[in-house]
Amino acid sequence: MKLGLDIGGTNSVFGVVDDNGKVLTTGALKTAAYATVEEFVADAKVLVEKLGAEVGGKENITGFGIAAPNANHYTGEIWTAPNVRWAHEGKTPLAALLQEATGIPCSITNDANAAALGEKKYGAGKEFKDFIEITLGTGLGSGIIVNNDLLYGKNGFAGELGHVYREEAKDRVCGCGRKGCLETICSATGVAKTARKMLAESDEPSLLRDIKPEDITSYDVSVAAEKGDKIANAVYEFTGTVLGKACADFATFLSPEAFIFFGGMAKSGDLLMKPLVKAYKENSLSLFRDSVQFLTSTVEGSNAAVIGAAAVAP
Repeated sequence: MKLGLDIGGTNSVFGVVDDNGKVLTTGALKTAAYATVEEFVADAKVLVEKLGAEVGGKENITGFGIAAPNANHYTGEIWTAPNVRWAHEGKTPLAALLQEATGIPCSITNDANAAALGEKKYGAGKEFKDFIEITLGTGLGSGIIVNNDLLYGKNGFAGELGHVYREEAKDRVCGCGRKGCLETICSATGVAKTARKMLAESDEPSLLRDIKPEDITSYDVSVAAEKGDKIANAVYEFTGTVLGKACADFATFLSPEAFIFFGGMAKSGDLLMKPLVKAYKENSLSLFRDSVQFLTSTVEGSNAAVIGAAAVAP
């Protein structure tokens, strides 16, 4: 069995996962409660001992996988993660510190890569040796599996597909500081921005007008779209079209067997997938037009992030 740790800006969730991807027990620490990484590791050690005891002894846990923002698999470090208080500057050697504290072999990668590895080991990616996992959350992340291995590239940060340039996003500023990144449209944040823009540019009646513009979320848009709201449906049509065009580009240089979509937005189903697949087929090279499958993740539920982290474990 493996131990997974998913580090978020609010919570850090630990879970022991068996060989079938079943989460046996979990625990959590408040990420922001710690001023230093040493304090975090000290409490993590205590929690790992507790979780180990719940599965018959820590010696039964053979590997420890960590999913963290801005994590470098090669060095075992977190590189300047703005939303993690104790790792927001410089390089934090978290994998080495946790391995030393717990005595369990430890490995780390970013959350999108962890999702792809979890998909490969436990989910819809089992049957593919070449696929792209796209995570649709606050931003757009991606993990690329090539010939059954995760693509890391020279410095460990390959596969940042959310930061490819799209002309449709040329006026949108990304959290990375650049303009035009794909994730400024194709993410939960992007959907809300598009909804606000369309509402401002139209007099079309909409259920979304009952919500303060600054309070609109992607969930609100999906609920309105399911009720037939024209503006909300136009938002998803635009979002899916942009993502489909981007996938057509990705297929040209990676030739995947499948795109697998993970995260809250992926649950919007046909609202996103119909325009996405249509745009892909209209814009892809004929060599790739009908050779790619479009799937949603089967590693879902509240423990999905922990399962992905466990798949990172050595």
